[in-house]
Amino acid sequence: MMAMVLERPGAPLRPMDLPIPDPGPGQIRVKVHACGVCRTDLHLVDGELPDPKLPIIPGHEIVGSVDKLGEGVERFSLGDRVGIPWLGWTCGECGYCRSGRENLCDNARFTGYTLDGGYAEYTVADQRYCFPIPSGYADAQAAPLLCAGLIGYRSYRMAGDALTLGLYGFGAAAHIIGQIAVHQGRTVYAFTKRGDSAGQDFARSLGAAWAGGSDQQPPTPMDAAIVFAPVGAIVPAALRNVNKGGIVVCAGIHMSDIPSFPYHILWGERAIKSVANLTREDGEELLRIASEVPVKTHVDVYRLDQANEALTALREGKLLGAAVLAVE
Repeated sequence: MMAMVLERPGAPLRPMDLPIPDPGPGQIRVKVHACGVCRTDLHLVDGELPDPKLPIIPGHEIVGSVDKLGEGVERFSLGDRVGIPWLGWTCGECGYCRSGRENLCDNARFTGYTLDGGYAEYTVADQRYCFPIPSGYADAQAAPLLCAGLIGYRSYRMAGDALTLGLYGFGAAAHIIGQIAVHQGRTVYAFTKRGDSAGQDFARSLGAAWAGGSDQQPPTPMDAAIVFAPVGAIVPAALRNVNKGGIVVCAGIHMSDIPSFPYHILWGERAIKSVANLTREDGEELLRIASEVPVKTHVDVYRLDQANEALTALREGKLLGAAVLAVE
């Protein structure tokens, strides 16, 4: 099979011919149809995540069809369309797993980071950590739901019952969660890079009541804010813009350092929370809600051998929505 492989952080992905993998017990082999290009992939390639498996096939927003069953597989059948997310395996035995917080498992394995992922024609995955894909989504449109959607949804849940919600960094995750928030009757304020008029128009087209630069103040204070941009300096700015008792949720797996800030902008029972990974429950809920809204994902499609170009477009902020690799 053809795969795009990261051999060392900081280097471009290299196209390689590799043996098609065989599924082990409890695993399914999936013929990949589409794989989203996530900002986490970019952090991996740029060397900002510690201790990846190397060489590694990135990609954890995978949509494909079941091609072969490992021993003991009962959850899926040949030909089923499935999605493979970031969370690829947990121990099931630690205190986190036993208390419904498998996303915090110290022994967890992650697709496209410690397990080979979907920038390839085939991949294997543990059947327990895969999801059926709703029929209303084409392959490329479904792919961003599997991380941008899932991590975004977990962040959204952490924002509580906020009636006014700020989204900092209106990219793949925010354009999905913004639609859900508007559908549920919340007021959404979208924050983009300074001067990004196209991004602001995009946010308004999806129902944002206001859109502006991340250095601007919204029309009214917010009940909560989610910071999708991996920029620590945004956190104090968001704190200044939320009401007393408000929450600032940091949604990324990687963020630049948060600068020091005066205590008075945290005072008033404001809170800062981080999001780590996802649970299978998050996935089941998000895919159900996305179909009900229905969420429309906006994607730029690249060929598998154009993975480096897609990562560059993401790095340079040239995408509206998400990039997806189409695998034929």
